[in-house]
Amino acid sequence: MQIPQFDFDPRTRVVFGQGTLARIGDLVAEFGGSKVLLVSDQGLKDAGHEDRAKEYLAAAGLEVAVFDDVEPNPTSDDIEKGVAFARNEQIDFIVGLGGGSSMDCAKGINFLLTNGGKMSDYKGVGKATKPMLPLIAIPTTSGTGSEAQSFAVVADPKTHMKMACGDKKAAAKVAILDPDLTLTMPRSVRAATGIDAISHAVESYVTLKRGPVSQLFSRQAWSLLSRSFLKSLQEPQNVDANGAMLLGAHFAGAAIENSMLGATHALANPLSAHCNLTHGIAIGVLLPHVVRFNGALPEIANLYGHFAEDIGLCENSDPEAPVILAEYLTHLVQKSEQPGRLRECNVDESLFEKMASEASEQWTGQSNPRPVDASSLLELYKCAY
Repeated sequence: MQIPQFDFDPRTRVVFGQGTLARIGDLVAEFGGSKVLLVSDQGLKDAGHEDRAKEYLAAAGLEVAVFDDVEPNPTSDDIEKGVAFARNEQIDFIVGLGGGSSMDCAKGINFLLTNGGKMSDYKGVGKATKPMLPLIAIPTTSGTGSEAQSFAVVADPKTHMKMACGDKKAAAKVAILDPDLTLTMPRSVRAATGIDAISHAVESYVTLKRGPVSQLFSRQAWSLLSRSFLKSLQEPQNVDANGAMLLGAHFAGAAIENSMLGATHALANPLSAHCNLTHGIAIGVLLPHVVRFNGALPEIANLYGHFAEDIGLCENSDPEAPVILAEYLTHLVQKSEQPGRLRECNVDESLFEKMASEASEQWTGQSNPRPVDASSLLELYKCAY
């Protein structure tokens, strides 16, 4: 068997386990930090996670400045507010605590605090020319896998379309994966972020940029997530199920770092921008349709067959594997009590052509295994409606 070429460059140490948040002070000190910027949000403050993190940092003799004015889907305006706050605090270390929004905001602050300019200057890959501050990322949802990635995904405040700003220097030095932090997620958040994580595993496994390392992460993520998602919804205080979801989301994030995503995410971003549709809900509606679309390619159908076989849906070689997998994904969305069609989400059909055009320009669509353009993306919106 010929093994394809790959370039695997891991940047992030992973500390996993119940109660590992308590190690945060020692880990910051290990990397030479003394004054920490803790980036969080009001929900985490209300849940008590912010205060616990502060206590652990203070117990290690570290000064802490808290910026918790982070909104969902942060824009570059939110980043600039965080930078203005951080400049007055003379910080030398950053901790991002929360969902993808907090972690992306922490990375965005790092870009501007150390390299100057505005977020749009860093759209793309490798545009930061100066060193960046060390970062520890601590997810409190089992969703984005942002703690495993070197990208800050930030929305344009005018268009609300998302920009991907990537640089290896922006990757977290450490990711702390503590299942205890995910026990407080509301059901709606647990459902939306879980479906998003599952989509990361499914999409990253088949992209044009896939490779042996990314596929190892994708498949292990799928194994953990597909077996634990419904259990985590039914038993939200089950630490083992939450731990599997958290680790699965991290592995899926690591897969994205090495393979990118596909058409599902290209389609979802305009929906969030124009219709204010929660990202995970948009993903849940769209993913089964993209799986069917991509499954028309025999090679991709075979890859989807791996996932179907892994959980006993059918044999890997079954020509109907993409359809069977798509139906299973729809089943998960239904069981999570999320909408299954765009018409249930009050989406305006008249926006489809505009959104399809915008989706065709999204960076994620460029890695989809089956080529997409505005016409094919429009058809996918219609199917999802």
